[in-house]
Amino acid sequence: MVDVFDEVEEQLRADRYRQMALKALPWVAAGLGAALIAALAIWGYETYTTKAVSKASEEYAQALDAFQAGRVDEADRLFGEVATSSSKAYKALALQQQGGIKLAAGKIPDAVKLFDASAAAAPDYVIGDAARLKSAFALLDTAPYKDMQARLEPLMKDGRPYKAQAREARAFARILAGDYSGAKDDFVVISLMPDAQDGARARAQAAKQLIESGSAKAVAGAVKAAMALPAPVQLPPGAAIPGLTPSAPQQQAQPAQ
Repeated sequence: MVDVFDEVEEQLRADRYRQMALKALPWVAAGLGAALIAALAIWGYETYTTKAVSKASEEYAQALDAFQAGRVDEADRLFGEVATSSSKAYKALALQQQGGIKLAAGKIPDAVKLFDASAAAAPDYVIGDAARLKSAFALLDTAPYKDMQARLEPLMKDGRPYKAQAREARAFARILAGDYSGAKDDFVVISLMPDAQDGARARAQAAKQLIESGSAKAVAGAVKAAMALPAPVQLPPGAAIPGLTPSAPQQQAQPAQ
């Protein structure tokens, strides 16, 4: 008799579990469906991104070839097409190239807009700060010191890739604003910076000596004429840039200054 009661109780328990399972099934199915949709979305995004980077890489290489062959108008048009890419890295690099073309043509306001757009699109400081620095150099002769300071000081913080170049630009801006003492302080710092390039340290020493000799007014023109704008990307061989494939071209054609 006990066995019969046990069987009945087991059957009732099994029925309750079955009902609970049936009630939970739609929720479980919905959760699995959501997970599947998320997985497919991630896969689709990665596939789309890979294709976009590959296409941008090819178009960017074509634009560089045109530029290096002297077909500037064609290069500008091709860089403009790359600038519409969803690849942030290539978009930023293409905008910098367009800015360089405008700068070489003497169209400074247009160049600055393109450099600023490049900085906004850049995926990291390596590309973005190069665009910000180019924009600052383009404005060096015309912008008030306050504006130059606002542009350059963030680039001088620890961890930023172009600290020495940004400080050098600020030193020039200080000279143009008549702040020779502040400029001298910047040049002293540059001459002692371990990560500054040899050329920058040499210019800093020469500029400091000119200021000390009372020839400060000659510093800005002499030093600026001797230096070129920094390359947009300065990385050791083999270093990766976010958003670029390992085989993608990383060089930047520089317009004649």
